[in-house]
Amino acid sequence: MGTLYGVARISTGKQNTARQIRNILKAYPDAIIVKETYTGTKLEGRKDFEHLIKILKEGDTLVFDSVSRMSRNSKEGCELYEELFNRNIILIFLKEPHINSEVYKQALQNQIKLDFNVGDKATDEFMNSIIEALNKLIIALARKQIEKAFEQAEKEVLDLHQKTSEGMLTAKLAGKQIGQKTGAKLTTKKSKKAKEQILKYCKDFDGSLTDVECIKLIGISRNTYYTYKKDLKINIF
Repeated sequence: MGTLYGVARISTGKQNTARQIRNILKAYPDAIIVKETYTGTKLEGRKDFEHLIKILKEGDTLVFDSVSRMSRNSKEGCELYEELFNRNIILIFLKEPHINSEVYKQALQNQIKLDFNVGDKATDEFMNSIIEALNKLIIALARKQIEKAFEQAEKEVLDLHQKTSEGMLTAKLAGKQIGQKTGAKLTTKKSKKAKEQILKYCKDFDGSLTDVECIKLIGISRNTYYTYKKDLKINIF
């Protein structure tokens, strides 16, 4: 029996793989999880995934939460699917089970195995040509399902990029600030609270404690403390 891998992929550092991993482990608790963050649609550059593809052996299994986690480029996705299928790697897509490699394999095995031989050459050739055409149709339909799934995954990515761009343009035209202003510092609830404590306790402001005592009391790093203190001095003095 081969090794079972679960592949969890995200496209930005702001996302996380928790949902994908949860879905994979729910269906396959023994799966070895391979995680990666990669923003592109092409396979080239996905170092962790490329390494996994190289070490796969016949009989190994790859589980994906969805087809888009394997590839968001329809052409490369189909080519990789065929390559892994021909290497006897089992492919499982939790959200698109109709294109699992075992389903494709079953379609290939379900070809009509019948050789007409009724004694009339013209009839035999005609019937056998129909059977051959039906078998090609079975394979073509199976491949089409796979292509359609990857094409849909690629379309979803393109649609998302377009909606994001349109949303940003609409907001910009409406006079809204997109992203952080140049030179502006990001303020979080945590940093705001820490600065309030520095103002209250530090002897350089309204308090009586030394810097070392403040750092210990507030529970932040030395570098963070002095960064916040510098910001406060700039804004106050």
